[in-house]
Amino acid sequence: MNPVVQMRASAAVPELLDELLTQAAQSCRLDGDDLIIEHCYMERRLRPLDLYLREAEPAAAEAALIDYGHALRDLAAADVFPGDLLLKNFGVTRHGRVIFYDYDELCALSDCVFRDLPVPRTEEEETSAEPWFYVGPSDVFPEEWLPFLSIPQELRELFVQHHGELLTPAWWRAMAARVDP
Repeated sequence: MNPVVQMRASAAVPELLDELLTQAAQSCRLDGDDLIIEHCYMERRLRPLDLYLREAEPAAAEAALIDYGHALRDLAAADVFPGDLLLKNFGVTRHGRVIFYDYDELCALSDCVFRDLPVPRTEEEETSAEPWFYVGPSDVFPEEWLPFLSIPQELRELFVQHHGELLTPAWWRAMAARVDP
């Protein structure tokens, strides 16, 4: 196994070196003068996107929302569907980049069935509190997302202008076909 991190042990603070070798002995070891870390998790500090959009200057909020759409596109291009697209599951780095960080509902984009929302045929179907049509376990309805994404009202039009196709099943089906031919 190639080490994740390799550094001179003499460059480490003695207390830190001691703690790594005792508390993380399964993934940290000395190899001569080198400290070898076999397995390491790195964490970035992020500001949740929903909070960032409320607190940031308008231009920064707009840029972050546009980058949110790019993050969704990048995930889709990698055959990843985040499952829960809520803004709170994305964060903004100190450089203003939007990063997805909620991994509990991830699935392959190609495993999803992106469906058009059926048109109601009767008034009862239109006013029904529950879906009146079959919804399978892998069905996704992008047309329903905009009201649930919690995008501040003043930024919704900007999102639609830059990324409106993300709210259509056709875009997602085309992307799924590209990543899983």
